[in-house]
Amino acid sequence: MTALWWQKGVIYQIYPRSFQDTNGDGIGDLKGIERRLGYLAGLGVDAIWISPIYPSPMADFGYDVADYCGVDPRFGTLADFDDLLAQAHARELKVVLDFVPNHTSDRHPWFVESRASRENPKRDWYIWRDPAPNGGPPNNWISDFGGPAWEPDEATGQYYYHAFLKEQADLNWRNPAVRAAMCDVMRFWLDRGVDGFRIDVLWHMVKATAFPDNPPNPAYRPPMGEMHRVLQRHSTDQPEVHEIAADMRAIADGYGATGRGERVLIGEIYLPVDRLMHYYGRERAGVHLPFNFQLVDAPWDARSLATLIADYEAALPPGGWPNWVLGNHDRPRVATKRGQAQARVAAMLLLTLRGTPTLYYGDELGLSDIAIPPAQVQDPRELREPGLGLGRDPVRTPMPWDASDNAGFTTAKPWLPLNTDWPTRNVARMAEDPYSILTLYRRLLAARRAHPALSIGDFALLDTQGDVLAYERRHGAERLIVALNLGGRPHRLELPDWAGDYGPLLSTIDDAAVAADRALLLRSDEGVILTAD
Repeated sequence: MTALWWQKGVIYQIYPRSFQDTNGDGIGDLKGIERRLGYLAGLGVDAIWISPIYPSPMADFGYDVADYCGVDPRFGTLADFDDLLAQAHARELKVVLDFVPNHTSDRHPWFVESRASRENPKRDWYIWRDPAPNGGPPNNWISDFGGPAWEPDEATGQYYYHAFLKEQADLNWRNPAVRAAMCDVMRFWLDRGVDGFRIDVLWHMVKATAFPDNPPNPAYRPPMGEMHRVLQRHSTDQPEVHEIAADMRAIADGYGATGRGERVLIGEIYLPVDRLMHYYGRERAGVHLPFNFQLVDAPWDARSLATLIADYEAALPPGGWPNWVLGNHDRPRVATKRGQAQARVAAMLLLTLRGTPTLYYGDELGLSDIAIPPAQVQDPRELREPGLGLGRDPVRTPMPWDASDNAGFTTAKPWLPLNTDWPTRNVARMAEDPYSILTLYRRLLAARRAHPALSIGDFALLDTQGDVLAYERRHGAERLIVALNLGGRPHRLELPDWAGDYGPLLSTIDDAAVAADRALLLRSDEGVILTAD
């Protein structure tokens, strides 16, 4: 196959508030990202995905957009973004922006007009409904952040819908004017040269026309978040969303056809695999990569992972390209969920499965979730439903660059606390350690570039026993074996008859991996890539 950049490449997510501050306000910015492009290129990634940078009141830290065609002053200026884009491209790094089309800030000029009166031309740009007969919300839909998803507007006597905070009013994507305006937003950034978009909460974008109650969730049990009291059958994943995704795909593909490089669309979709696959497209092509989050919460044992991987591969539609992630700005870090030893094994898994991997900043350092003192909590998710473990601040803490004051992130007080072990768990220190997890990530990324079998090759699971997960990656004459010990005791893995003389290419532990007599001696918590001698 002729692989496109987003098929053979690796994407690195940057949460801009937490990456690098250059102006001394304790918040990361665009110039900070530009300053660290050398690090990213040296790490070996191919693209950066930047979480929202648009002007925003920051009720939900940028996911409440007040202007889709600008840059928030906290992060810099539009000129700063253009400089960052040019410098990234000069280093052969692609840039993917976070596109937030489901909702706007309640301070966006469109919503200010919409709520001005029932007769305003932009009234139908948002979702307004009369109260229920008892005067309460129009239905039982619950915000993903807890509480009713409907906010009363006393001046006009109606409720508006918000899937998240009341400061994040949902757009009405059934209105052609909304669709046209948001497609123009995409063109604004594509014209500037961005290489694609990660589309926020894509499956939320269309709601059932009659707004019926959502059915109760029979599996709901405290302390699950309140949103889980109901099944979001009518408020998400409506059939019409696929036509919108197809229109977005047509725009992106149109820019790719200009000869300036392929553009990619990545959809955030938390759905079961059978429904997720529809977002690749039905009658028309959908998004290139519907995010596959299965590894984030998967049972961490060899048999479960083998089944999960096989079922996902089997479910892909013709031409559908897989993708994998271990975490993001909303979910616990992999080192927290799996421990430091298995975080290394997870890195090898992520970077050797078939498909496009997305890394979350700091995972290459083995960062764990950071306990945030109650007085320092910033996340509205945690503030609305405290004590349930739903807060996202612990995974958004600043990147530790070195052992200087504030870990080289800022000259001021960081907006969130640093990891407590930052004097030793930082980029500068770990870059010098030949066996650090950072060095492992660099070696894995270099191996992907050197061995096409690891990025675009065929994939086949191997028969294994116990805690070992193993698979073959093959491209042309090149055949590699990846073997992962997900347990805490050593294992002997008998290699298949066709394996011949295979030797270790890379271990997650050190350079002492042993393969002899058509067997691999896996140490506890070790992953190994084998290649033919």
